[in-house]
Amino acid sequence: MNNRWNKVIYKIWAPMYDFIFNSGVFLAARKKVFQNIQVELQQKILFIGVGTGADLPYMADGDVEITGIDLSPDMLQKAKKKYDSPRITFMEMDAQDLTFPRESFDLVIANLILSVVPNPDQCLREMLRVTRTGGRIVIFDKFVPPDQDLSVINKILRPVVELMGTDIGRRFEQIVTPYLKTTIVIEENSPILFNGMYRKIVLRRI
Repeated sequence: MNNRWNKVIYKIWAPMYDFIFNSGVFLAARKKVFQNIQVELQQKILFIGVGTGADLPYMADGDVEITGIDLSPDMLQKAKKKYDSPRITFMEMDAQDLTFPRESFDLVIANLILSVVPNPDQCLREMLRVTRTGGRIVIFDKFVPPDQDLSVINKILRPVVELMGTDIGRRFEQIVTPYLKTTIVIEENSPILFNGMYRKIVLRRI
């Protein structure tokens, strides 16, 4: 996967994305992800990979300042049509190279992005850089469960699925380990969907 290919793929995905990933089991999963996420007045929230804005309804009603970034202009256009609010800013940006200063945000939402970006390690590093001390990062994504090997069928399918813009073989533990105890603590790591393939992870910046 690379950024150029991802732009092509998500140009194709944009018209049908909500129909597939914001309905049915995925809609129910999104609701679970945002349960018990505490947001205070006037907090600054960053949505990394905001896409069509599927997650915005869970945060857009409060007195908060929201920034949504995405690599795909086609996905962003969908989000902009849904949400015309002075409290929401949309920007075309690479999640692996955020242009914000250090500690810019109180809360970072990174749903279905670490399995999509070419370099998840760099993406998480950037998330941590822009999250203030004491702030949180909420992740909803697909990873190989920590106590399992990638199945034979998934090993076969992995390169095919990558052509569709996502990776089904990444391990969150490998991505997060360099930062544990020194930069972040894991507050929650819960299975959400498909026998733990999709998980909700909450990190706190220390």
